[in-house]
Amino acid sequence: MATVNFLYRSTRESGFLTLRLLFTCDSVNYTVPAKTKLEVSKKYWTKQHYTKSRDITIYNLRRETNEELDRINNHILKEFNTTPAPAQVTKQLLAQWVENYYSPDKGVKEIPTHLIKFIDYFLEQKRIDLRPGSLQKYKVIKHKLERFEKSLKKTILISNVNEDFKHLFHTYCKGENYSSNTISKELASIKTFCKFARSKGLEVHRELDELKLNKEKTDTIYLSFEEIKQIETAHLDKPHLINAREWLIISCFTGQRISDFMRFTKKMIRVENGDTFIEFKQKKTGKLMTIPLTKEVQAVLDNNDGEFPASISDQHYNRHVKEVCKIAEIDEEVYGGKSINVSNNPAENQFRKVQGLYPKHELVASHIGRRSFATNHYGTVPTTLLIYMTGHSSEAMFLNYIGKSNKDMALEAAKYFK
Repeated sequence: MATVNFLYRSTRESGFLTLRLLFTCDSVNYTVPAKTKLEVSKKYWTKQHYTKSRDITIYNLRRETNEELDRINNHILKEFNTTPAPAQVTKQLLAQWVENYYSPDKGVKEIPTHLIKFIDYFLEQKRIDLRPGSLQKYKVIKHKLERFEKSLKKTILISNVNEDFKHLFHTYCKGENYSSNTISKELASIKTFCKFARSKGLEVHRELDELKLNKEKTDTIYLSFEEIKQIETAHLDKPHLINAREWLIISCFTGQRISDFMRFTKKMIRVENGDTFIEFKQKKTGKLMTIPLTKEVQAVLDNNDGEFPASISDQHYNRHVKEVCKIAEIDEEVYGGKSINVSNNPAENQFRKVQGLYPKHELVASHIGRRSFATNHYGTVPTTLLIYMTGHSSEAMFLNYIGKSNKDMALEAAKYFK
């Protein structure tokens, strides 16, 4: 049960009334204040509002004031009675309810405190900034949280995201056969939602910023120059495999994402001072790129009358390059993650990335060309140029991408001091 009181708190001779929302939840008493836009004089409120008067002016003012207070009271109680979590009613939320009373059509839209509903709000607010890949990733997390919430049989609030939430979420995801790295990344995304909520004035748990899950160490999987040569010389008798091999070689010597290199066309090529370049805008970052075409890429173009190979979908490319690398006997056993159907029901698909030792050709996918380019040329091409060509935003991100640890860096540095 909630009640609303009105008080005069201004130190001036006239001011806006303050309302206090009082309620009890789980045996805890709450008092939440907010400022109204109903202005009265201090003299009227303290000496005339609660006393009977025969003065018609004061009588009419009392009646008008009480009618307005009743309307505010009814509005606030209606909002309170429909909130899913009374204990999470903050000053900011109450102030928002008051604002909505005065401007129901153009007032600030109520910000959800329910985590899953807030994700929809987040996606709406960020719709201009989010790339399609990020949008899809956040939607996947939302659906997972819906299943998680259903298993808990209770509503997850933004303010509930703390150490207890982390452990429960981790346990649930492990029970669903998700990898530690996937869980860690998704917890980081959930923190992103909550930090955005905090920027909007919502209450978050004091433990939020410290939440973190350890990741599993995995090998940085790439194709060495020797393995690329094996792929180039492997006997392929199917056109779609030859096409996929040519794209793989292009990616290994341009260092670009599949969303970029699969869009390459002859029209993007330009020649300057005898050197050949390709100019394009990266789809993920929006950066305008101009990178040199190596002799390996030029050889592919020469084999196609100056044109790039025929474009194919990401799914077909990933499937075809695995087959290409298998034929080329890229079968060294490496530790990595492979998507496997972990469902016990043969009729049900439940694919999860499972870490283990696999032949390298089973782990080859569209990203391997970019990583191979960065790893193979590290130490021979200046790092600043490699970072420019891959489009990484910092050296730290680039080194992490190719799997260079502090120890690796120390060993590299030692070479220069012998």
